[in-house]
Amino acid sequence: MSQQKPEPTEGAPEPEDTTAAAAGTTASSTPAPASPADPAEPVVAVAETDDDATELDEGDAYVLPAGSVVAAGPGLLARLGAEAFGTFLLVLVGLGVALYSAFSNTGGGLGVALGFGIAVLAGIIAVGRVSGGHFNPAVTFGACLAGRTSFKDLLPYWLAQVVGGALAAAVLFLTVPAALPGLVSQGAQTSTRTFFSSVANGYADHSPLATLSGGQAEFSLVVALLVEAVATAVFVGVILGATDRRANKQHVPFAVGLALAVLLLVATPVTNGSLNPARSLAAAIFSDGWALSQVWLFWVAPLLGAAIAALVYRAFAAEPPEDSLFGEDELYVAEEDVLVVER
Repeated sequence: MSQQKPEPTEGAPEPEDTTAAAAGTTASSTPAPASPADPAEPVVAVAETDDDATELDEGDAYVLPAGSVVAAGPGLLARLGAEAFGTFLLVLVGLGVALYSAFSNTGGGLGVALGFGIAVLAGIIAVGRVSGGHFNPAVTFGACLAGRTSFKDLLPYWLAQVVGGALAAAVLFLTVPAALPGLVSQGAQTSTRTFFSSVANGYADHSPLATLSGGQAEFSLVVALLVEAVATAVFVGVILGATDRRANKQHVPFAVGLALAVLLLVATPVTNGSLNPARSLAAAIFSDGWALSQVWLFWVAPLLGAAIAALVYRAFAAEPPEDSLFGEDELYVAEEDVLVVER
């Protein structure tokens, strides 16, 4: 491929049905197997040479030489690394703030909710362009059902998110001072696991209300399931709407972060606020046994909520269909000169 920036094609027509965007085009000595190309169907891309990137002017049309290879974005390992990092950040900040909120002057429930919200906002800004910035198995599930993410990525994303969250919880658990649990419980014999259980999600006897009221009132399993499912449905609905290609993408991190914060304010008194199975499992691993016995609800309810949001989105607000010549991890080799339009 020439090192010179391709000249815009004079009077190039704007295509009516533009295919999915690729991250860049590079010349390759080992081209991937060719995909059938229809010169009438343009490939949306940003041209890039072997040595450095060549930016195309927005709205201009270009013709790339036959044999050009169009790479379609970060590979799976890069995306899994981004998901693990983002979930690590989310759990480290959210659980860290919650763990010490009683004596760190962070504002209790409000501080915890803002911690989770700001962490997901920062994570999306940092690595959202790599993996989509899910950091949550429920979000990935909803994205798959809504047609935004391939189902082949579902289990790898879940694994990366669970690992990232568990590592963050492990860091917090291992750094709890040995004398702190006893000080918090005013001299009573309290283990580090019991102290860590304060950030785990629970219902009935282990709902925050039951703890605060000395067992005189509690939120039942059904109430916990309903609140977690509805809150997650709203959260995933906000994400699907904010990331719609017709929306302003610059607002995505703030829409997602603020939505998570306010929804956690609703759910925290009921269940300690999950909306994220990876967060719940990470906390449960290092808490007392009751947390692991109840963690199933904090997978079922968020996944149910995500499914509801995705199905409603597809029924009433889905993006117009847009065909793609290749998937995210594939390479497209042009057999003929291909019209490329940067939108």
